[in-house]
Amino acid sequence: MTKKWQYDQEYLACVGDLLATEEVQRLAEFTQHFHSTRLDHSISVSYYSYRIAKKLGWNAKATARAGVLHDMFYYDWRTTKFSQGSHAYMHPRIAVKNAEKITELSDLERDIIIKHMWGATIAPPRYKEGYVVTFVDKYCAIKEALTPMLRKFKVKPSQTIAR
Repeated sequence: MTKKWQYDQEYLACVGDLLATEEVQRLAEFTQHFHSTRLDHSISVSYYSYRIAKKLGWNAKATARAGVLHDMFYYDWRTTKFSQGSHAYMHPRIAVKNAEKITELSDLERDIIIKHMWGATIAPPRYKEGYVVTFVDKYCAIKEALTPMLRKFKVKPSQTIAR
């Protein structure tokens, strides 16, 4: 199934090199928010954030790249526990380290990745683009978790009363 982002050449120019890496493609092996893969989630966050940043005239490229990389960790967050902190605190730091293995990060990209869990963590984003990714991440997580349930309760056209 093709997605809208796959036809957006400007978006692909920003993130295509990342999407082509084995490390990013490995995210498809992990379930995220119950009904999506971590790769699908990361691309959704990246693409929606990119579109918002672009419309506002902000740094759309850095926003898109950080969106792809914001959840670049390779464990099941529901079962893995850390002695140094919660998953909300740890996974952005792990994602930055993993991202730095495949690309150079700007200060903006690094801050977006580290602070995208603001709300569940204390430190807010330093840059406006970070707020976009933070809020889009929450939106996508809720949408991904609830979509199958909402589909289940959706009224079919054949069930409506025509007058």
